[in-house]
Amino acid sequence: MEQFEKLVVTVSQLNNYIKGLFDQIPVFRNVYVSGEISNFKNHIKSGHFYFSLKDDRAVVKAVMFQSYASRLKFTPENGMQVLVKARLSVFERDGVYQLYVEDMQPKGVGGLNLAYEQLKKKLHAEGLFDDSRKKPLPRYPETVGVITSPTGAAVRDITNVLGRRYPVAAMLLEPVLVQGDGATEQLCNAVRKMNAENACDVIIIGRGGGSIEDLWAFNSEALAREIAASRIPIISAVGHETDFTIVDFVADKRAPTPSAAAELAVPNLSDVYLELADKKVRLQHAVTKKISTEKLKVQALKNKPCLTNVRFVIDENRMKTVSLSQRLESAYASRLQLQRSRLSGTVQKLEALSPLKVLARGYSVVKKDGKTVYGIEQLEPDDTVAIRFSQGEAVAKIVEKR
Repeated sequence: MEQFEKLVVTVSQLNNYIKGLFDQIPVFRNVYVSGEISNFKNHIKSGHFYFSLKDDRAVVKAVMFQSYASRLKFTPENGMQVLVKARLSVFERDGVYQLYVEDMQPKGVGGLNLAYEQLKKKLHAEGLFDDSRKKPLPRYPETVGVITSPTGAAVRDITNVLGRRYPVAAMLLEPVLVQGDGATEQLCNAVRKMNAENACDVIIIGRGGGSIEDLWAFNSEALAREIAASRIPIISAVGHETDFTIVDFVADKRAPTPSAAAELAVPNLSDVYLELADKKVRLQHAVTKKISTEKLKVQALKNKPCLTNVRFVIDENRMKTVSLSQRLESAYASRLQLQRSRLSGTVQKLEALSPLKVLARGYSVVKKDGKTVYGIEQLEPDDTVAIRFSQGEAVAKIVEKR
């Protein structure tokens, strides 16, 4: 018992001892494990990934710290089959062993391809690829902005096409890196700068062909959002015809090659001349036709009597004036007679209804205190009344009621 007590250790000591054993085993320092991700948690504040890897019979916990997680081109998801490179050790606090993941690759598809599909799905759901938000290209741009490498084949192709098709337009080159560290930031800054300075009428952004790694700067979410926010229309020209990047979907127009982008950006000057010549002919024809029409109108006016025989027109209008004057006088006299007849009839009706007519026939009106008396009950002895006759009025005093 005494010897047994010498072996007693705390839980922390035990876990620390076991962790030391794990860390001393060389094979545990570089382990490759495949499995399905479950219980995935992206710790927003720290940037660490916490998850489990499982197969049909077992599960193991795993953690991927921010310094490694930030290098991933894709976002891990539950149910995703992956292959991880990790260090196997013990988490002392919980006394459990777990994988400390340093790298992760999706099984069956490359990490860059998966990241591309994830971002494409995300931006499509937000509506950044919708045709309704895309701006039309200017028909006759004065300045074409070009964002690309100053030494690549793309800038030479664009310069040649612009010079051949539409030499009257100026080309403004914004030189940037198109791959490697710092490329995405320079591309974003170039788009932002051209918009801030309103430097051009249309922008071509792109580069020549390459692998998905070479083109990766054009699959940046930050660049996609800068292009979506641009007030100036943007044409994407990334890689060859079979290459597609996120920029191709969010740009206002996608060109299969840089040369094709230049052709979309400007018209063919010879076509413009032909169009102008055609419009000139049509305009001359329209003017000639208009002049002929107006000449016919003038000739018709010249043949009118008012211009060919002024005396005749004056005499004719004088006769019309006399006729109209006679009709006006006749109408006035007829109207006046009608109104007089109506007035006479109205006066007769008023006279027939006048109370003075009644008084003239021997009747009178008795008033007491200025009010008409209609019955004997309104009078009392000694009341003073006014009696109205047709020719005047008399004041009387009531002596007796009967």
